[in-house]
Amino acid sequence: MGAVTTPQLVDVVDTISGVRSYSSGGTRTLSSCDVERWGLRIEHPTPEDPFSDAEVTWLMPELGVRLTTYRARSRHARGGPSVLSAVRVERDHRHWQTTDLLLGLAVPGGTTARIVRSEEFAAAVAGRVLRPGDADQALRTVHRTLEELSNVNHNLTSWLTWHGIYDTWPPL
Repeated sequence: MGAVTTPQLVDVVDTISGVRSYSSGGTRTLSSCDVERWGLRIEHPTPEDPFSDAEVTWLMPELGVRLTTYRARSRHARGGPSVLSAVRVERDHRHWQTTDLLLGLAVPGGTTARIVRSEEFAAAVAGRVLRPGDADQALRTVHRTLEELSNVNHNLTSWLTWHGIYDTWPPL
């Protein structure tokens, strides 16, 4: 059975109203939304998820990545990997539009990062859902980021510091 081709996922964060809108038509009210010198930091609750309490996302447009983690509901639960996704970010004084390029890295911490969503990416390229320029950008971004992570032993904090981002990941 072949991979299912899905349309590109686009979301828009309105930094004034603190709302994240998805291409599916859904919206989320953000519990935090902060423009930083390196990008945008957002967080929102995930009441429908039985395992996580909140999603934390950092958009880093100059690196072409979105960094996401989920806070576990139980303090005893083991957290999942952080995910670095290749994205295209367009922004103005109020809106940050993110187009998911359907390829990323799972960074579990303490072990090697691995490429994720490659089947979905391949199906999107074959189905012409992903433009050639976006596909090329996704491949370059993911491979560059994987190489950079390998240079710092797959440590996200060290990778962020290397890029001049001194904030703690994952956030407390």
